[in-house]
Amino acid sequence: MRIGRLAEVSTALAATRSRTAKVQLLAECLREFAPEERIAGTAWLSGNLPGGKLGLGPSAIHALRGLPPAAVSTLDLVDTQRRLDGLKDIKGKGSAAQKQATLSALFSLATDAEQDFLARLLLGELRQGALEGLMADAIALAADVPVKDVRRALMLAGAIPPVADAALREGALGLTHFRLNLFEPVSPMLASPTDDVDTALAALSVSGAGEAVFEYKLDGARVQIHKHGGDVKIYSRTGRDVGFSLPEIVQAVAALPTASLILDGEVLAFDEHGTPRAFQDSMRRFGRKLDVDDMQAQIPMSLFCFDCLHADGIDMIDRPTAERHALMTQLLPPALIVPRLVTAQPDAAAEFLQTALARGHEGLMAKALDAPYEAGSRGASWLKIKVAHTLDLVVLAAEWGSGRRQGWLSNLHLGARSGDGFVMLGKTFKGLTDDLLKWQTEQLLALATSDPHAYEVQVKPELVVEIAFNELQASSRYPGGLALRFARVLRYRDDKSAADADTIETVRAIAAKQRKDHDPGGGIAI
Repeated sequence: MRIGRLAEVSTALAATRSRTAKVQLLAECLREFAPEERIAGTAWLSGNLPGGKLGLGPSAIHALRGLPPAAVSTLDLVDTQRRLDGLKDIKGKGSAAQKQATLSALFSLATDAEQDFLARLLLGELRQGALEGLMADAIALAADVPVKDVRRALMLAGAIPPVADAALREGALGLTHFRLNLFEPVSPMLASPTDDVDTALAALSVSGAGEAVFEYKLDGARVQIHKHGGDVKIYSRTGRDVGFSLPEIVQAVAALPTASLILDGEVLAFDEHGTPRAFQDSMRRFGRKLDVDDMQAQIPMSLFCFDCLHADGIDMIDRPTAERHALMTQLLPPALIVPRLVTAQPDAAAEFLQTALARGHEGLMAKALDAPYEAGSRGASWLKIKVAHTLDLVVLAAEWGSGRRQGWLSNLHLGARSGDGFVMLGKTFKGLTDDLLKWQTEQLLALATSDPHAYEVQVKPELVVEIAFNELQASSRYPGGLALRFARVLRYRDDKSAADADTIETVRAIAAKQRKDHDPGGGIAI
């Protein structure tokens, strides 16, 4: 396949807001791939470069856009990927110049559209709306297989290209090859926000029984733990091995008699009164340059598990929540399990929520007893109940501060996910400590996409920040029609990517609920 064809599909994807049309475009392109093109081609359609970054900075890649373009498309997908792979072998003195020369030769063979496509791909800026959910639908359509089977395979594979290749090569049979493997972390199952325990019970109750499970919502670091014999590895939410930072947790799990385990849970620190310490305190344990023994003494961590994905050779992800929890209760001591309540009574759930809040936790998680574990999915089977209004938003830009904040990027421009982009909801500089101002200035300058000396600095939408706010109000200033009122920074979510940020649909649902509360008889629809 010519690169020009991929550039054409990318342009078409970015130009349409119709999900159905995007899926159709992707499926057509997937069918056109030759077998040897599927891995690289699917990765490119998803906006990813196989093998990761090439070791060249943004300025070097931007400079390639100024080269005279070719008049006719001649670049081949497989050959281009081979050339890009070859750049990773260029090392040592003068390697940057050699890489630049090699890429310049490649770009000189590209048309104007191909140059733009390749540059955005290499910069990680190919934002065309081909997110994992769309790719799952497109793979199912292209290979004529059930989309639920594709999503399950994606969950287990942790990557789109091998699933697309298997589905297009072998159909439904190819998808059965993807299994849960020890020491290969899968994406965690995620929760959607809900208003209160009554709403959660109504949404999650098992038909006939009317019960749901409620758990403390802990303000810690999400971990996935894999055990085989005495070998234990702990993975962060993003799949990074963080076991070296948590030796006491490794030791506790290694001592369990079960031969093999995959557990989902959180680790967090408590103060001397048994109250959870600040999220930032817990996250200090994950610094790579810190003295682990010293940090272990200063900030001892506790593990609380809330799910069991595998035990002694048996995969549990397709089993219902109730069965997974029952097995976990058999295998783990109570001290390692998050407090939970199974009930059909709103009053009991509300009392459990107040107990969780009184003990310093964020709120409750509510889960359907009959639901499987849907890794990487933010579905309707897990709900989170928080008392305060908070949103996980992406930093789109920042303004240089004045007065006490002179020399620091301070006022943050905040956005929610919307399709393949982000919708701005307002600005805030509240809640920022001096340490946080210094940290965010360093981080944002590294992500700058505009003049860093200008008053307003545009940045790549990668940093996720948790924002508390009083309410949402209608606004003609912002394209989403809503603005945050009295927004303040709670913390940066370095355990989340921009793809995990809250959506504009979630924001609108909160706004609609607030309007209904203020005007039970009606109000303005948003």
